[in-house]
Amino acid sequence: MARRYAIYDVFTSRRLEGNPLAVVFDADDLSDAAMQAIAQEFNLSETVFIHRPASTAHSARLRIFTPSQELPFAGHPTVGAAVAIAEDLYGEPERGLDLMQVLEEKVGPVRAAVRLKPGQATFAEFDLPRKPVRLDARFERQAIADAVSLKATQIGFENHVISFWSAGVPFVMVPLHDIAAVAAVEFDPQRWEQLAPLAEGRLAGAYLYCRGGINHMARFHARMFAPEMGIAEDPATGAAAAALAGAINVFDELVDGHHPMLIEQGVEMGRPSFIHLHLDVVAGRISTARIGGHAVKIAGGEMMV
Repeated sequence: MARRYAIYDVFTSRRLEGNPLAVVFDADDLSDAAMQAIAQEFNLSETVFIHRPASTAHSARLRIFTPSQELPFAGHPTVGAAVAIAEDLYGEPERGLDLMQVLEEKVGPVRAAVRLKPGQATFAEFDLPRKPVRLDARFERQAIADAVSLKATQIGFENHVISFWSAGVPFVMVPLHDIAAVAAVEFDPQRWEQLAPLAEGRLAGAYLYCRGGINHMARFHARMFAPEMGIAEDPATGAAAAALAGAINVFDELVDGHHPMLIEQGVEMGRPSFIHLHLDVVAGRISTARIGGHAVKIAGGEMMV
């Protein structure tokens, strides 16, 4: 049967940049095996399948697959699906339109706001369904350095040290000295698989970050590698940015209040992406957090599945 799909570039307002996402509509009759096979066929970092929600008060139920496994939560499929659902319903409105959605994901319900503006890329922002939690693990700095082909002295800056966090998907946060060190990384997936910790039923990905950015507005510059997920390198990783929020709050000792920041990723891949992260801190702890970004449709059609 013919089934509609669309391709979006996410965390960018420019086509052929950001993180590509496949969105498959009306996926209720697809089996888990079929969805995994379709995700392998698209071979993008993630494919999101839109189902009818379990609750009539919600907008949709999402299933998110990498080429090798299903994820309980991911940022760029959440942003991309929110934008795709809104544009599918309303097209390009004559005037600006703000919408609120609740998307059911395996991690739980995710509240997303969508802003449609004529002639502009659509913006979506969601509340983190889970706050970042620091997980227990010990790391040898030299072993991490060997896995990313750097010197041990290039790992760490200011108060930031290697740490292990999850806001639904686990990542090892590897702070690097500067942008030159991030650009010089040559990731060794075999070495990483030997040292990466397991959490929540999966091997942790590597999230490498430093302060600053190529874009002068960026607060942090990052790269992400996740060989177990079938992702050699990801142009933008909302779930990792959500986990990074915990490290930023702890190591930067954020004062109480609102903290907006821009994270750039994908620059070394030629796919610059910009993730908007907003943190609200109360009594030294993250009380609420949001992640957002633009998304632009680049293709659409039907698949015979």
